[in-house]
Amino acid sequence: MTGSPRRNAIAGYAFLAPFLAFYFVFLIYPFCLGMWMSLHDWEIVGDYRQYIGLSNYAELWEDPYFWEALRNNLRFAAMTAPLATLLGLALALALNKPLRLYGALRAIFFASSIFSVTVVTLVWSMVLNPDRGLIANGMRAVGLEPIAFLAEKAWAMPALVVTTLWWGAGFPMALFLAGLQQIPPEVYEAARLDNASRWTVLRHITLPALARTTLLVVVLQTIMHLQVFGQPLLMTRGGPSNSTRPLVQLIYETGFRDWRVGYASATSMVLFGLMFFVALLQLRLSRQEGT
Repeated sequence: MTGSPRRNAIAGYAFLAPFLAFYFVFLIYPFCLGMWMSLHDWEIVGDYRQYIGLSNYAELWEDPYFWEALRNNLRFAAMTAPLATLLGLALALALNKPLRLYGALRAIFFASSIFSVTVVTLVWSMVLNPDRGLIANGMRAVGLEPIAFLAEKAWAMPALVVTTLWWGAGFPMALFLAGLQQIPPEVYEAARLDNASRWTVLRHITLPALARTTLLVVVLQTIMHLQVFGQPLLMTRGGPSNSTRPLVQLIYETGFRDWRVGYASATSMVLFGLMFFVALLQLRLSRQEGT
């Protein structure tokens, strides 16, 4: 027997209450507090709070370290997100088979994404070590001089990109596998009867069917890599010459080393705005795909 509409509404809100409370306490309230702090000269210790309006944002505009960190962020995301998408798609296409061997390979490739950033950076720091690293030993074996990848400005960022790709390729692979398994097998059977080549099937069936999944993966990867922090902090300390220091590291150092929480909050708001723009772009493109 169903209850009255009012009772059903109360029951629905009661079920939503735990989620709404969690959402408010851990998302809405911290965001509003961060925005309020960005308008103050706010120190992390003590009770010093002085409202200064948009002065923190004006200082950001003139801060060369901020612009350098922003460029590093955009450069890292521009290098990593497309490569992660292509790598995830390639792995999904290669491993989308029912045999147990491919199931085991899928598990192996996805397993790297569950490692902590500390483990991943420790392993790759040893691999990239110019004295005893795996790559250095390989280069010596063929008569080449080892490269200090993490200490040279030209190689530090690509080294972080390779480390991140090894670490995170399993997640886009899983999303593409889910998308591939939604394609009706009858479509491939019809293409087979028409003697369509693999390239034709990929170009005219698989890739168009994965358009929404590809857009989702690109946006998620872009937002994820705009928040990069652990890899540059642990592998390069933001160097050499600040060439790999991202915005999150700048926020961390400004807030917890220099105790300028208001300025760090302003930087956080800029980073949030950048990610919000990417999310809105994804929403607009997905709506265009649906029309």
